Amino acid sequence: MSRITCDLLVIGAGSGGLSVAAGASQMGADVVLLEGHKMGGDCLNYGCVPSKALLASGKAAHRQAHTAEFGVADQVPQADYAAAKDHVQQVIETIAPVDSQERFEGLGVRVIREFGHFVSETEVAAGEYRITARRVVIATGSSPLVPPVPGLDKIPYETNETLFDLREKPEHLLIVGGGPIGMEMAQAHVRLGCKVTVIEGLKALGKDDPEAAAVVLDALRAEGVEIAEGAMVSRVSGQAGAIEVETRDGSSFRGSHLLMAVGRKSNMERLNLAAAGIETEGNGIKVDESLLTTNKHVYAIGDVAGGLQFTHVAGYHASVIIRSALFGLPSKAKTSHIPWATYTDPELAQVGLTEMQARDRYGVKLEVARFDYAHNDRAIAERKAKGFIKVMVVKGRPVGATIAGHQAGELISLWSMAIAGNLKMSQVAAMVAPYPSISEINKRAAGAYFSPRLFESSLIKRAVRFVQRWIS
Repeated sequence: MSRITCDLLVIGAGSGGLSVAAGASQMGADVVLLEGHKMGGDCLNYGCVPSKALLASGKAAHRQAHTAEFGVADQVPQADYAAAKDHVQQVIETIAPVDSQERFEGLGVRVIREFGHFVSETEVAAGEYRITARRVVIATGSSPLVPPVPGLDKIPYETNETLFDLREKPEHLLIVGGGPIGMEMAQAHVRLGCKVTVIEGLKALGKDDPEAAAVVLDALRAEGVEIAEGAMVSRVSGQAGAIEVETRDGSSFRGSHLLMAVGRKSNMERLNLAAAGIETEGNGIKVDESLLTTNKHVYAIGDVAGGLQFTHVAGYHASVIIRSALFGLPSKAKTSHIPWATYTDPELAQVGLTEMQARDRYGVKLEVARFDYAHNDRAIAERKAKGFIKVMVVKGRPVGATIAGHQAGELISLWSMAIAGNLKMSQVAAMVAPYPSISEINKRAAGAYFSPRLFESSLIKRAVRFVQRWIS
């Protein structure tokens, strides 16, 4: 048994863990990083990166088949599913060096390729090593949640951890779960020539604003994706190439392949948290506002902390704890300015409160400013005029924004900044966006907030008439 003492021990080399390790090491801390599986974690290898790469393949195929409206003859796309997966792998390999063991060792991080578990409140064992650190950061991420559906253990199925290795194009892909992962993969596969059925027990994209979700769901249905809502799975059966999914309402769906996309579970089972006095709650480790666990020397960040499960949240958590772990300064994690996006076409993005949440919290104090893509000249020129933005405003400041439409995932960043900086709508309205650009949508939404005040106010009109009589 080799003993190591360090300033900071990071367990998990996903987005959050890598950010902490890189930042702390470059600031002079002695850092040890444990990773028993792949560097880069879920995001690089099974999540954000491969899914967006496959969506890009689907988008290329879809574009070929829909060019006549631009004056260019449509072409029947010849989608090669295996070649699309080659594209996915090439994208992963291009990004991988940034997350590699070699790079982090070059930054001064000691990387140990073992899983770690607590043996006491202050010690972690990993392979032949026993590590004592002043501070420990748990950043072990999450894995696909596979519910105990009767019959599932007897048939082949995919999760996001296996789907991107699949080389044979599914003839008919059944997707259980209508959340962001399920809907993104549904669109990617239907555009690559597969028949796709999504089976959702409640509402598809049910965590998002219903009006915004409808924009996306209508688009997917128009492309041929069958979406069954209120269809709780009761049993699965069959064999490779012939799978049947039965639901509680008596419906039955048959397909060639099955993807389980019902959610995520935090990776905690290897950690032996009890030995360190670390409590859990819900689907994660219990943390306070500073992301400290019930062990005052141990932090938990990212998916394993049980809150919003997004790569950029893990990165944000890393910035929060660097301040307290390295400098001993108070630092708290907030969620009000955290955006998220679903990268379907059209995209769906949200930050802060939805309209329903804002009405529940603020009642009559809430104002909703809205602008439709149909009035944006760039969107019209690119045939992307379906969608809208609405901004929830209280006392002149945005408390939430919902965008459904082209580049929604890019547009939402401005509203995250506005909420994080406690900006007023007048400051957003003062922005000048280049014309013609999709980004004008944000400015026009701010303008929509002020329009009634300026153009429908009798007081303003009387003031203008008075001034005009006196100026030369």
